[in-house]
Amino acid sequence: MKRIIFIASYLLLFMASSLNAQEASAIDMENGVLGIADDRGFTLQSKNGKFVFKPYLMLQTRGQMNYYDDEGLDKAYNQDNVANSGFAMPYAILGFTGKTFGCLDYNLSINAAATGANILQQAWIDYAISPAARFRAGKFKTPFTHAYLTTLGETLFPIVPTSLTASTIMPHTLNAVAPQIATGFDVGVQFHGIAQLNRKPASWLMGYEVGLWNGSGSAVNGATKTFSDDWHIPSLLYAGRITFMPWGRMPMTQGNARMLNGRHMQFGISGGLNVESESESTNDARLGAEFAMLYNRWYVGAEAYWMHVGFTKRQKISDTFNYWGAYAQLGYFVSRSVQLGVRYDFMDRNGTTKDGFLNMPAVVCNYYIPKVHLKLSAMYQFTGRYGHATQLDRDNDDLGVSTHHASLQMQFSF
Repeated sequence: MKRIIFIASYLLLFMASSLNAQEASAIDMENGVLGIADDRGFTLQSKNGKFVFKPYLMLQTRGQMNYYDDEGLDKAYNQDNVANSGFAMPYAILGFTGKTFGCLDYNLSINAAATGANILQQAWIDYAISPAARFRAGKFKTPFTHAYLTTLGETLFPIVPTSLTASTIMPHTLNAVAPQIATGFDVGVQFHGIAQLNRKPASWLMGYEVGLWNGSGSAVNGATKTFSDDWHIPSLLYAGRITFMPWGRMPMTQGNARMLNGRHMQFGISGGLNVESESESTNDARLGAEFAMLYNRWYVGAEAYWMHVGFTKRQKISDTFNYWGAYAQLGYFVSRSVQLGVRYDFMDRNGTTKDGFLNMPAVVCNYYIPKVHLKLSAMYQFTGRYGHATQLDRDNDDLGVSTHHASLQMQFSF
């Protein structure tokens, strides 16, 4: 009899928590993977709502083909134009998230598809003094670029813009120095919050994030940094971001089949300084500006970012380099299950001191299979080169970046 009562109580709690999740419109995406208030799977919570526990699972399997131009290929060694092709599993995430005591959020996720320190995808605790004053510590997303801060699996395209992930090119043969514009996940601390700027029903909100990180990226979970010999400050990543939302809080999604009504808009600026990055060889400064809007079935997003790279004194290199990139993308749900999208991605990969840039147009079709939380994404991207002064500059600019990329991805989230 006790067992029957326990099972019945559990089922009632499950049904109540699922109902609460559906009423929350799935816009609580603080953990960056799957929102606490999401109606996928189940959520356990106390009657007063102060204790919430939600396990989650997110799987991505991708078939892809990459075709590279002849530059950099040595036919004598039978190097092929088609490489980095076949099947891949970018993410196999198992985690849990929730709230305790009504003021402390937590999240832990393991990516079984990764290796080394990347297996720990993120792990953090977040203490809320108030909605406008929160403190977070652990491994989580650094506050730079809307493309990375979007909830995992909720992006318009299955891969983020190449201008954020491609390594930059500089005329110095230092193997350890190849910075990219994106900063991604890192270990650190952050002070953040969202404040209401007026008391009208359609209130303006301001969000902010500021903090310190190791600056080593997601592949390092340990404390490996030192003091800057040049500036005599800790050799860390100092970063911050501020956003304005005129139509209420912006959900961190670029398209969700369950959110086809309503309007949200966000403007943001961000920046950071990574002191003695790239094996203590450079000091990298970054700035970014972003815009995103969800309007019923439409999604619009655009970003521009700039990175300045200067060498530390020990390198005895007086040259400095500036790189920048930008992208704009547009998505539209032609039906409740089908979302179409286009993107134009731009990158000055060889720096502003040399002519030429990469332009990377792409198209995507997302199909959301109802009721089973499956998402199919098919995309194609072309990498073009324009404006280079010499053929050698043109050939070098797209090394490591495929001319043609096609992929088909299946995603399941629970």
